[in-house]
Amino acid sequence: MSLRWKIAALAAATACLVAAAVGVLVHLWTAQDVRQRAEAQAFNTVYAAMDVYRRTGALTDGAHLDPTDLPSALRHLADGDRHTAYDGRVEGNLGPSIWAAQRVGGPGSRVLAVRVNMSSELHTLRRLDATMAVASLIALAAATPLAVYGAGLLGRRLRRVSETAGRISAGDLDARSGPTKGGDEVADIAATVDLMADSLGRRLCSERQFTADVAHELRTPVGGLLAAVDLLPPGETEDLLRARVRDLRGLVEDLLEISRLDAGAEQPVRAHVPLGAVVSEAVARTGFDAEVTVASAAPAVETDPRRLERIVSNLVVNAHRHGAAPVQVTVEGRTVVVRDRGPGFPPDLLRGGPRRFHTGAKERGSGHGLGLTIALGQARLLGAELHLTNAPDGGAVATLRLPH
Repeated sequence: MSLRWKIAALAAATACLVAAAVGVLVHLWTAQDVRQRAEAQAFNTVYAAMDVYRRTGALTDGAHLDPTDLPSALRHLADGDRHTAYDGRVEGNLGPSIWAAQRVGGPGSRVLAVRVNMSSELHTLRRLDATMAVASLIALAAATPLAVYGAGLLGRRLRRVSETAGRISAGDLDARSGPTKGGDEVADIAATVDLMADSLGRRLCSERQFTADVAHELRTPVGGLLAAVDLLPPGETEDLLRARVRDLRGLVEDLLEISRLDAGAEQPVRAHVPLGAVVSEAVARTGFDAEVTVASAAPAVETDPRRLERIVSNLVVNAHRHGAAPVQVTVEGRTVVVRDRGPGFPPDLLRGGPRRFHTGAKERGSGHGLGLTIALGQARLLGAELHLTNAPDGGAVATLRLPH
């Protein structure tokens, strides 16, 4: 149930509760008023009838002496006492009633009583209850659409903020909620989300600038190291230094590539190429053994072959470096699947995606954590989807789906 309907349901329930409470209070107050007025009428009537009876001996105003249906509470009154009693019996249109009685003094005294029928007043009370119920239903019918409309306005404002937060979490750091009408909590949330996006954007820009600056500054000394290594005499030391300098140069080139991807400075150069052939060549250039299977339905695709080779080679190198043989590469349709038989991707990588300089679990080997980051960035640049999962029977599975 959405927030809109929850608020509408709460408003309807509140309206029903208020209507019920008001109806009960009105009913109780009116019933008490009817009874009090009937008691006052009966009391005054028996007083007047007693006065006439003492003076003339005649019974007036519906008075009776020792009526058979007199409530037992009024049969044993002391001489001169005057009291009232409620009689809830209903006989046709007579009842409930209020009795008022007073004992007549002297030998063989009797009780003079008057009965006031409340049936007409109680009928009016029932009509009032029905009117209150109908009025409550009409008010509920009018209040519910208004509550739905008001809740819809609030829901749309919250949905706008939620969509902005979702776009920010997806990487769109330019997304903003913008000015929000009102000064309520929703406006505060929207302003906070915008401030968070501004702060996050500044930090990421600072990080990207730092990465680019470091890579550019390291490029020159690394080139000097390569030239110096070439001057060393052949031997084990020269081979060791050359391998380390080569690794350092690869790291610098990876950092430069990431900085260009982050800055949006890269643009794909598309061409129609056979997907199977490009993948096979990319696997061969890695120098690692991998079983390449190309389905007969693998089509020619329009993409940037250099970037596609970069993605496939990074996935294959990652599978060998952090996984275990055999590594299988399957091309079917526009999908490329790279699978190894190692321990699989760590849970935090599957949840949050690859992060630079973070390789996950120790059993997946060592590295700089840049291979998958570059592969993901290049895939986004090509408009492709790169999904990382673990196979049920073990091993990491990277699936690249190229767009049509």
